[in-house]
Amino acid sequence: MIIGEIRRYLRDNNSIRVSRSLKDTAYKAIYTKEAMTKKNLVEPTIAEIATEIGISKEDIVYALDAIQNPMSLYEPIYTEGGDTLYVMDQISDKKNKEELWIEHISLFEAMKKLNEREYEIISMRFFEGKTQIEVSEIIGISQAQVSRLEKNALKIMRSYLEG
Repeated sequence: MIIGEIRRYLRDNNSIRVSRSLKDTAYKAIYTKEAMTKKNLVEPTIAEIATEIGISKEDIVYALDAIQNPMSLYEPIYTEGGDTLYVMDQISDKKNKEELWIEHISLFEAMKKLNEREYEIISMRFFEGKTQIEVSEIIGISQAQVSRLEKNALKIMRSYLEG
């Protein structure tokens, strides 16, 4: 009974909670991989393991990912001299890719071609997420005028960007 309690504690008190069925799937895949490797002297593919145990490839990959221990972003990967390379240094920033910087610069250059009112409308509509009605109330003009000014501003920006 004591051994059972210790096992339950170790199983259930990890930093990330993973369901027992997911763990069972992962361990079944690991044991099957080891058995197939011993038998065939070649490491099996995920598809071969999936066929052997009758579980989809996606579920096996998901289960194997789930039982991995979490890693700190501040985990050192490499140290040379005094400069340490951490896990977070290897993670890509999808928001600030070079292409996006170029697009932002082009967009703001195009916006410089607008007059003050058009600039204000485009900023509120596309950067602040306001509706044409909200913009019309803030500026003090009709929604139809906002629509016309917005359409004209977008036309000016498009011609600048295409030209």
